[in-house]
Amino acid sequence: MRIVYFSLGWLFFFIGAVGVILPVLPTTPFMLLALWAFSRSSERFHNWLYHHKFFGPPIQKWCKYRVIPLQAKIIALSVMLSSMVYLLIFASHHYIYKVSASVLILYGAFFILTKPSRPPDS
Repeated sequence: MRIVYFSLGWLFFFIGAVGVILPVLPTTPFMLLALWAFSRSSERFHNWLYHHKFFGPPIQKWCKYRVIPLQAKIIALSVMLSSMVYLLIFASHHYIYKVSASVLILYGAFFILTKPSRPPDS
């Protein structure tokens, strides 16, 4: 089972790394998933990712303070709003699907908006 988590860790890591280049893919959530998978498979890679020079600081801020940076909030909420508008106006799905998707999107937006944008001052 450890090999499955280890493989998932690398899969999530590479998806997150692609997210650095493509703004539509969120980097930090995939790095958090990679961290979780590595925590179940390899302490060495868990520690490597947690203390990584580039990926480590956002992961540490999330783990310690549940921080979502303002830029990430703006991008996430913009994509969510665009998706919801498209779904409600242009998609020809049954209304129950539109309502269900809208509720999930609104819950995600609520979650994002309730998290701080910066760690508390020391």
